[in-house]
Amino acid sequence: MFEWAYSGANKAVPRNVGPECAFFLSPQRQIIETILVTGICIYILIKTYPKLQLPKEDNYIKSDRGGKRLLVVLLTFLWGMEIGFKFASRTVIYLLNPCHVTTLIQIYLLSAPPSKMVNALFRIHLNLLNGPLLAFLFPETASRTIFTEAALYWIQHGMMFVIPYYLLRIGGVYNIEPFWDFNWAIFSYSLNLLYHFIVLQFIAIPAQVNLNHMLCPAILDPFDGPWYRIAAVTHQALLCPLLCKAYCLAAEFCLTKFPPTKVKPHMKDYLQDKPSDKPSKLD
Repeated sequence: MFEWAYSGANKAVPRNVGPECAFFLSPQRQIIETILVTGICIYILIKTYPKLQLPKEDNYIKSDRGGKRLLVVLLTFLWGMEIGFKFASRTVIYLLNPCHVTTLIQIYLLSAPPSKMVNALFRIHLNLLNGPLLAFLFPETASRTIFTEAALYWIQHGMMFVIPYYLLRIGGVYNIEPFWDFNWAIFSYSLNLLYHFIVLQFIAIPAQVNLNHMLCPAILDPFDGPWYRIAAVTHQALLCPLLCKAYCLAAEFCLTKFPPTKVKPHMKDYLQDKPSDKPSKLD
C-alpha cells in the first residue's frame, strides 16, 4: 500500500534495505531493548520536566534585518527540493530521518512568532546537532545518484549549523539555559531516543528500510554487533550534550568576544535596527 514511499530504496547499498538488515537483531532483542530504553526515557522525562526553566522576561524585539526571512525562504526551498527528490526516487520514507525533522523544526523556528514554545523548541533542537555532525563525519551519499541530490546532502546539513548561530545572534526568544544546567540536554536526548525507538523503528521494521540504522549497524560502525544499539545510546548520551554546550560556547565567543564577529556584549542582548526600537510584549 505504501510501497511508493520506500520501494526506491537502493538495495545495492550494504545494510540499507532488505531482510538481511531487518533481521540483524532478533525480534526478542528488539522488544527487550525497546522496552528498556523507552521505560528509562519516560521516567527521565517525568523527572526532568518540572526542572525545565524558561526566562521570566516576556520582552522581545522583532528586529532581524530581514535575515530570518531570507533564511526561511532558502531553507524552505532546500526542504522542498529534498521532498521532490524523495518523491521522484520513491524514497519518501527517508524524510523521517532525524536530520530532515530537525530542518523542519528550524523552518518553524525561523517563521513562528516569538513565544515560550519557540524558546523551548529552540533549546531542544540545539541538542539534535549530533545528526549533522555525524552526517559530515560518516557521509552516506551512495544512494544519491543525482549530483544535485548529493550536493543537497552537504548543503542541508551545513545549514543545520548555520541557523542556530544566526538565531543566537538575534537573541530575544532564541536564548539558552545556563551552561551548567543539563536538564534541557537530558530532556531533549530522551525525546530523541523515543523518536528513534518508537517512531523510526516501528516504521522501519515492516518496510525493511534501515532508518537511521535502527535495524542494523552501518558498515563502518566500530560497535558492529548485537550490542550496537546499546552502544549508540551510550555514546550519543555523551556526544549530544557535550556538542550542544561546545556549540553554544563557540557561538558565545564569536558573538560577544571575538572582535571580527562580535555584535553584542552579552548573549542576552537584542539586536536592533534602530536605537529607538522598543520591545513588544509577547501575545
